[in-house]
Amino acid sequence: MRQLHQKEKQQFIKLFEQEQIDRFDERLRVVEVFLQTDQHVTASELAALVSENGHAAETGFVRDTLNLMCRFGFARKNRFDNGEIRYEHWHLGQHHDHMVCTKCRRIMEFTDEQLETLQGQIAAAHGFHMLQHKMEIYGICSDCMQSRQVEIPLSMARPGEKMVISGFRGGSAARLRMMAMGLRVGDGVEVVTNIGNGQVVVALAFQRLVIGRGLSQKIMVENHQQD
Repeated sequence: MRQLHQKEKQQFIKLFEQEQIDRFDERLRVVEVFLQTDQHVTASELAALVSENGHAAETGFVRDTLNLMCRFGFARKNRFDNGEIRYEHWHLGQHHDHMVCTKCRRIMEFTDEQLETLQGQIAAAHGFHMLQHKMEIYGICSDCMQSRQVEIPLSMARPGEKMVISGFRGGSAARLRMMAMGLRVGDGVEVVTNIGNGQVVVALAFQRLVIGRGLSQKIMVENHQQD
């Protein structure tokens, strides 16, 4: 990998000199630090790494340098789960996809030749000439699953999770309200949306139910592992 990064650096030097890019030495320092990290970084995170290496760098300048790297094919922009822009290396001839943990925000890269072949076959079957593609899988990583309690309030469940109602907390009024909505212990629900401190929307028997934050904290659920 070090040899590959050295080649990338040499190509960067050649192209940037050819295009007469300004503040060349400062930009080269940004590139060197970027190539040393295997993380998907924001412009501000990379600026902090550059500073840790003994060179002051404003976030705006780092972002501008990253955009130049994207322009010349040295970096890619990603916006995982509609979050802030993150940059990663773009090595020619290599492709990978991503798994994103919605709990700890960890981003994992993976490659699968069978998956790549299948995607090409699917495109061809539809008469589609594929030029590029990306796959992002959202879920919960193994570390977060191991540290998670078996039973949690519905308010803590993540969008896309299939859960089973295991119990209710609260008084009889809350219990009757939940039963009036059609929620019973043992029901399987899928979390559709769960944003901030707002309402939780779940799917139950192909119907959407909107549950207030307070009520969702009283509905206890367990993860539903499908066979």
